[in-house]
Amino acid sequence: MNVNDVICVGAEPISFVDYLAVQKPDPKILGEIAKGLALGAEKAGITIVGGEIAQLPEMIMGKRENCGFDLVGMCVGIVKLDKIIMGKGLTENDVVVGFESSGIHSNGLTLARKVLLEKAKLKLDNHIDELGRSLGEELLEPTKIYVAEVLEMIKKGLKIKVAAHITGKGILNLLRVGEGFGFEIENMPEPPAIFKLIQKYGKISDEEMYRVYNMGIGFCLVLPKNEAEEALTIAEKHGTKGWVLGKAVKDPEKKLVLKPKRLIGVKGKFVKF
Repeated sequence: MNVNDVICVGAEPISFVDYLAVQKPDPKILGEIAKGLALGAEKAGITIVGGEIAQLPEMIMGKRENCGFDLVGMCVGIVKLDKIIMGKGLTENDVVVGFESSGIHSNGLTLARKVLLEKAKLKLDNHIDELGRSLGEELLEPTKIYVAEVLEMIKKGLKIKVAAHITGKGILNLLRVGEGFGFEIENMPEPPAIFKLIQKYGKISDEEMYRVYNMGIGFCLVLPKNEAEEALTIAEKHGTKGWVLGKAVKDPEKKLVLKPKRLIGVKGKFVKF
C-alpha cells in the first residue's frame, strides 16, 4: 500500500520502516508477517531499513485470545521537484488507463467482515465456489504492487499527468488532483467475485460499493491518448492487465461520471443519475 501511494507523485520508493504492536508475541504470527513484508519489499524493489515490535496487551485486542496485532508502515521515495506528478498539463481527451487489482486490497475489510462473517454467517475456511478458494484465502490476498510497471513508464518518458492509487473512495481518487477537470468513465471490467458476494449478502447499493471498494481497478493513470497502448504493453510485460477506462473532460465542478453504472461522483460520494 505505501509504495503504491509513493509512486502516485512520480517518486521511486527506496526504503521502508515498519512498526508492529502485538497483544502477545507469537513466533508463528511474527514469522508470517516478516515473510509478507520481505516479499512486498522484493516486489517493490525497496529495502526495509528498520522496525520495532511493541507488546501492548492493554491496548491491542484480537478476535482470538493473545493474537491481536497492529501493523504500521512508512515508505520513503525520491523524485525531482520538477518531475512531481500533480495533475499539471491535463487536456481534454487525455485517457484514463486502469490496472487490475488483486482483490479487496487493504480498504473495506471492516465492511467485508461485517457482511460476510456476521451477516451472512460464512466461515473463513468455507470454500466459496465463486472465488475458487476459501473465504479466508481471498480476504488475505495481498495488495497488488504497481511499482515496477509505473516506474518503467516514467523512465521511458510517458507523459503521466495523474496517478491514482484506488483505495478508500474507490475510483473517486482520480479527482484528488487536476484543477478544472473531471472524468468520464465509459468502460469498467467486470468486478471480481468477492465484490459481488459482498454486494449480494450486504444488499449494498452501487453508490456505496464504488465509493468503498476498488471494484477490480487498483491503480489508474491519466496520460495522452497516443501513449495508452504503450502503457498497457508495459503493464502486461509485468503481469498486470489494464484497460482504457475513459477520458478527462473540462469540468469546474470536478465530477466523475461512471457511465456503465449511471453514477456521478462529486465531493467524495456517488449518486445515481
